[in-house]
Amino acid sequence: MPHHSGQAFHRPSAVTRPFDPSCILVTGGAGFIGAALVRQLVRETPATVVNVDALTYAGNLDSLAEVRDHPRHRFEQVDICAAAALADVFARHRPQAVMHLAAESHVDRSIAGPAAFIHTNVMGTATLLEVARDYWQTLAGAARDGFRFHHVSTDEVYGALGPEGCFTEDSPYRPNSPYAASKAGADHLVRAWHQTYGMPVVTSNCSNNYGPCQFPEKLIPLVILNALAGKPLPIYGNGQQVRDWLYVEDHARALRLVLQHGRVGETYGIGGLAERRNLDVVQSVCAVLDRLRPDPAGPYARLIVYVADRPGHDQRYAMDPAKIMRELDWQPLENFDSGLEKTVRWYLENPAWVARVQSGAYREWIDLNYTQRQAPA
Repeated sequence: MPHHSGQAFHRPSAVTRPFDPSCILVTGGAGFIGAALVRQLVRETPATVVNVDALTYAGNLDSLAEVRDHPRHRFEQVDICAAAALADVFARHRPQAVMHLAAESHVDRSIAGPAAFIHTNVMGTATLLEVARDYWQTLAGAARDGFRFHHVSTDEVYGALGPEGCFTEDSPYRPNSPYAASKAGADHLVRAWHQTYGMPVVTSNCSNNYGPCQFPEKLIPLVILNALAGKPLPIYGNGQQVRDWLYVEDHARALRLVLQHGRVGETYGIGGLAERRNLDVVQSVCAVLDRLRPDPAGPYARLIVYVADRPGHDQRYAMDPAKIMRELDWQPLENFDSGLEKTVRWYLENPAWVARVQSGAYREWIDLNYTQRQAPA
């Protein structure tokens, strides 16, 4: 995919009536993808953004420093499972759209403790849908017709691919991890609320995200920070698992397009057109670090270790973005190399953010789940 970063982005000309809500409620807006979306919405639209986040371990207000005190950013520390508190947020802010990103999102954590994923991703989504439906039913006329509920999901709900082909919006659901199953359950609830109650919903399923402000339990930031600290760089199994990588700012733009121009009841797959083996990703991170901050002890790739594979580890994911590219005129502006360069530079330039997220609980998790499970290369 050619690198188009910096080019002007145009709305699709085929759509004549874009949906431009003046107030958008974003759940999970202090998380990695949610914060990127909130920053974009505040920076690039006139909308007021109501940011609802429970501030669990992965929620980080530091990721919102750019917009935290902006007059169009309203933060509400509320759990999506808390119906009364959610209803109060809807009543006070009167949103015209909901963008639902709040979720437990780490596969390893879901394997170690699936109950939290069922609670937040399934029960939380059901609670949010009911609160939103109650609110939507109080609206009338154009306000009721114009309301949108955008559910943000993952390609992991489709299970694993063989060596060829990509997931599409019509792929069957075959989740293989507790995380994927919980997100699949949420997807089905959203569809049911549309089919049963007429809720005006859109859904999107994305491939692996990466970029600035990602919590360092995920592969790319984990490798960056472990390498800088001279710690082992863990790779599951033989590192041949393939993922399609999507730069978070590109994803946020896609989400905005789905909300603005997506057809009610439709699903849109968002892929980065950047498939890489996990081993290649780790080696690429090492190469960028070797260039930007060389280690006197030698190339960072010397730190690669192979750890026992996780149960039910899907071999390959890739999401076909043909529909959103064709219908909504979206394309990723970053290729993997340009996005990775920006990501590594961000972590190098923001040590204070890193220090604040590296809590004792985080270190405990990494020690338990990676360094104590090393396997021979």
